[in-house]
Amino acid sequence: MSDTPDNAVRTYTEQHRAAFIEALTEWLRIPSVSAQPEHAPDVRRSAEWLAAALAGTGFPVTEIWPTPGAPAVFAEWLSDDPGAPTVLVYGHHDVQPAAREDGWHTDPFEPQIGDGRMYGRGAADDKGQVLLHTLGVRAHLDATGRTTPAVNLKLLIEGEEESGSPNFRALVEEHAERLAADAVIVSDTGMWSETTPTVCTGMRGLADCEITLYGPDQDIHSGSFGGAVPNPATVAARIVAALHDENEHVTVPGFYDGIAPLTDGERELLAELPFDEESWLRTAKSHGTLGESGYSTLERIWARPTAEVNGIGGGYQGPGGKTIIPSSAMVKLSFRLVAGQDPDKIERAITDWVALQIPAGIRHEIEFGAATRPCLTPLDHPALQSVVRAMSRAFDGHKIRFTREGGSGPAADLQDVLAAPVLFLGISVPSDGWHAPNEKVELDLLLKGVEAAAHLWGDLAEALR
Repeated sequence: MSDTPDNAVRTYTEQHRAAFIEALTEWLRIPSVSAQPEHAPDVRRSAEWLAAALAGTGFPVTEIWPTPGAPAVFAEWLSDDPGAPTVLVYGHHDVQPAAREDGWHTDPFEPQIGDGRMYGRGAADDKGQVLLHTLGVRAHLDATGRTTPAVNLKLLIEGEEESGSPNFRALVEEHAERLAADAVIVSDTGMWSETTPTVCTGMRGLADCEITLYGPDQDIHSGSFGGAVPNPATVAARIVAALHDENEHVTVPGFYDGIAPLTDGERELLAELPFDEESWLRTAKSHGTLGESGYSTLERIWARPTAEVNGIGGGYQGPGGKTIIPSSAMVKLSFRLVAGQDPDKIERAITDWVALQIPAGIRHEIEFGAATRPCLTPLDHPALQSVVRAMSRAFDGHKIRFTREGGSGPAADLQDVLAAPVLFLGISVPSDGWHAPNEKVELDLLLKGVEAAAHLWGDLAEALR
């Protein structure tokens, strides 16, 4: 749909490749680790660096938005075209903790380039994928001869994603009018592989809780009292055992309410991906698959909700035996959610279900963490088709396939508060090692992301009118 010339975009991108890589190297040197309080000044410095870089790109409005935690960066560049749609780009500028002793070959905050790759914390997650939009919009302008983008372009780059985005929803609600958009582009995701470019169409949500069980007021002798009083560790084990049935379905009443089943077409699209289950198991360091009956492995991790036991404990944990009935026990559970599930309803259902598992003589407490909503974009949505076309042009007409993301993120808050569809434009690949030692980004793929962004704005301008 867009008339952006492919060769002009590529030429501009290649001409500015060196300067782009130099800028990314400079940004990666800032250890913006939001999880570590001693790096709070660095996170602030990272926000300031990005705001200056966006201003240098040409964004007339660049602002640093404070939160009770780390700051976010907002930028805006309005189109001269009357009636142009508005697009908001989301990403984050904070990074995971990293130290040489974790297994890094080099200093994680001194980026190194080799074999067409840049190594450094944040190279793929998410500084590289945020920064591609600076060169992307300049390539869009140069190739089309425009002086403003074809869309009203906004960016919101938060500083706490690696710490669970505790203040993100409140920030979006506070600035909802300024963030209003017809579509949201999330550049904090990836592709299937270097040779199989894909577009993600959704992320699962998350609810998690810790259940604490209290029995006797202290540990007591299992010979004198065992078999006659309730044991909180036994109750913990029974809760875990009751969580799934023989088909690995979650037994919490109402858990599956509202979920739209996968269509035959969606299952066929997932089946097109070159999935090697044995290779996947090696990556998972697992020795077999297990999950909800009637679904493939990819369907289970992308399109179905789950319940997992993250931890269970209670009683004596030291060497040898200690014949007691413990005074307390605990269970940690997490639930990945899919489109159609409401985290608030899920939490109420879990609370009610747990209460039914507790016998007389046991007190319990249940505490939930911050929930994340699921999000899913319909395959026929015009904005999604724009992303697919932009990716295909960047990858020389290659067929673009579809994935989903099994993990969770704050994208659904944008969808929920702004009532706008969320699309994913990401070029990272599994070997990039997010959160791991020696994180890297494939520089050629990063420049493909630049091209895709350059093509996207004109296409969305037409698709969303």
